[in-house]
Amino acid sequence: MNSMSTPFSLRIFVADGDPDGLRIVERFNASARAVVFPRALLPQVKTRPELQQTGVYLLLGPRPDGEGDLLYVGEGDPIRPRLESHYAQKDFWTRAIGFVAVGGLLNKAHVQFLEARLIALARAAKRVPLDNGNFPGEPTLSEADRADMEVFLAHMLGMLPVLGVHAFESAPAVAAKASSVLSCKGKGVLASGYEASQGFVVKAGSQAVAESVPSMQQHVRGMFDLRQELIANGVLALADGLYRFTQDYSFSSPSTAAAVVLGRSANGRIEWKDVQGRTLKALQEAEAGT
Repeated sequence: MNSMSTPFSLRIFVADGDPDGLRIVERFNASARAVVFPRALLPQVKTRPELQQTGVYLLLGPRPDGEGDLLYVGEGDPIRPRLESHYAQKDFWTRAIGFVAVGGLLNKAHVQFLEARLIALARAAKRVPLDNGNFPGEPTLSEADRADMEVFLAHMLGMLPVLGVHAFESAPAVAAKASSVLSCKGKGVLASGYEASQGFVVKAGSQAVAESVPSMQQHVRGMFDLRQELIANGVLALADGLYRFTQDYSFSSPSTAAAVVLGRSANGRIEWKDVQGRTLKALQEAEAGT
């Protein structure tokens, strides 16, 4: 998987002078080039040379049925006709990110491989639901092509979080600075987790209450919906009258993590505590003071 430890630079070219418009993003010394634009600009953007190339692309937009984003992963040989088709036929998306190789080095099998890997990563992470109806298998690549595509994929996965896309990230291992493992207790459940750069990770095996309080649905609807979704997609599995986390899961904040565990609105900076009983808030205040 992509190494988080090597620093890298991205060059972001704002092609029309509008920071929300078309952006071309390149990573120094890498062949991956991203073309990022809002849906409304497709009629102007489609003449770009990048979209005449073979590549893989993402469509992102708000979910029709709840909080957060929906994602579609596709490949095109070239990309442009696929995007034109989705412009006409897919309603949900509001922004697109296309990836091509500098020098046009990608072929149809390459992008089918990248599409299959991205879909598999998104399904494993379970952070953003997919609009894809089918889940293609990986095509057969030569050993050399496969090695090249793993590098290309790693470069894409490094760039995407900087572009605000976290759909492919499974929960990270505890950071090298060893964020302390904290626990959250209530109503006969015990969960453990830790802070990470992308939010707050609850560890596999942690427990969550079987029933949320009635007010959760009214007052913190987004957190209630997320909890229901984690039950539906199997991240939370019912066993012995409690839910258990079947995998490490990355939440956007400690409060969202605590709310899902406790089935009610919660201030995560107070609910998560270390073995000495110090709250996350107290630990952060002590750290900021040193």
